Amino acid sequence: MTSSNPNIASAPGERGEFSLGWKVLLAGVLGVACGASPIPFNVIGFTVAPLTEEFGWTRTEILFPITIFGVIAALLAPAFGWMADRFGVRRVALGSLLAFGLAFAAIALTPTTNAQSTLYIYYALWLMVGLIGIGSTPVTWSRAINMWFFKNKGLALGILLLGTSLAAIVVPPVAEWAIREHGWRAMFAIVAGFPLLIALPIGFLLFREPRPEERPQAIVSNGGKLTGVTLGEALRDYRFWLIWLSILTIALAFGGAFINMVPILSDHGISSQRAATVMQILGIGILSGRIITGMLLDRFWAGYVAFPLLCLPAISSYLLLGTDTAFLPVAIGGFLLGFAAGAESDLIAYLASRYFGMLHYGKIYGMLYMPFGLASAVSPVLYAMVRDTQGSYDSILTVAIFAYVIGGGLLLLLGKYPEAFGRPEEEPDTEEAVTAT
Repeated sequence: MTSSNPNIASAPGERGEFSLGWKVLLAGVLGVACGASPIPFNVIGFTVAPLTEEFGWTRTEILFPITIFGVIAALLAPAFGWMADRFGVRRVALGSLLAFGLAFAAIALTPTTNAQSTLYIYYALWLMVGLIGIGSTPVTWSRAINMWFFKNKGLALGILLLGTSLAAIVVPPVAEWAIREHGWRAMFAIVAGFPLLIALPIGFLLFREPRPEERPQAIVSNGGKLTGVTLGEALRDYRFWLIWLSILTIALAFGGAFINMVPILSDHGISSQRAATVMQILGIGILSGRIITGMLLDRFWAGYVAFPLLCLPAISSYLLLGTDTAFLPVAIGGFLLGFAAGAESDLIAYLASRYFGMLHYGKIYGMLYMPFGLASAVSPVLYAMVRDTQGSYDSILTVAIFAYVIGGGLLLLLGKYPEAFGRPEEEPDTEEAVTAT
């Protein structure tokens, strides 16, 4: 089923979307790559061995910070989305990126005291990362991209979210090297250089929202205002809850597999360095999933795209069962897991804008990000608890097989995209909407 919205056509003489928005897209890719969405999840698995050695903490205790971070961030996502809608995405995204980098580096200050008191301090530092980091995730960056692109929305969002792929390819080997050469504390300070020294300066130079005349015609009314439903209207729409439940189900299965991938590979007899290679392969899978999914979404209805792609990690979970030491099956499993992760993240931003419009996108996306953040935060601990109590990840991986199929199937019930939204409301002026780079 192909898209048929008549509003997709460009206005006469309109410059191409990529010609207008490529600088913003580049800054957004780096912002996503270096933000609070991928970086914590790509490093915490490498802390299991050194923290167990130094403090004797269990895997559940070591991975619990990602739950603290994720729950706090997920609950605050709608608030950061509202701030992006109200005050402009540039201020929120860049301010949160700066705060995230500083807070992440501060984890390096974890003291060397007795194991129990250090654990509470360690948790408190992760709590701070969650409180201030969520504005550096796709909750904010995707708002700007959705305002620059419509005809090529799926592809542009896929490119934007390549940032998580870049993080998955680059950050794991850096984290593994930093821990091996300088210790786990120094690793946090070294990795914090990604947001502070790369994404923040480029974002300051290039990232902004479009001026009214630069917006695609399909997302605005005749008066040039953004269109879309309110958050209350979205919450009364059954499609919102289908998307919400799908995201929750998929993320609950995926988050724990991703975070526990290094320990899972260790159970398969895979060394830490080879595990970093698998994580890079997983990152390549995410990259492939981003681009392919984005291109398919621009051509076909989202349900037909989503269901088969979101079933791929069921195969991955099957390949990761047991303790087979062969490298190839687990590498394939990592790739398929990453490919589906790339598809899911694309879908959240795409579906939010296509079904509910851009006027209140930040708040609506924030509400849809909530189940993703909550499930991604809880899932790693569930996986770790199963491993600590049963000595194997097999039972939780088996449950995940069914969760992927159910979560993907829910999106087949969404129905066609709305042809138009109601009368636009007055939108607040933002500094970046009138300031060119």
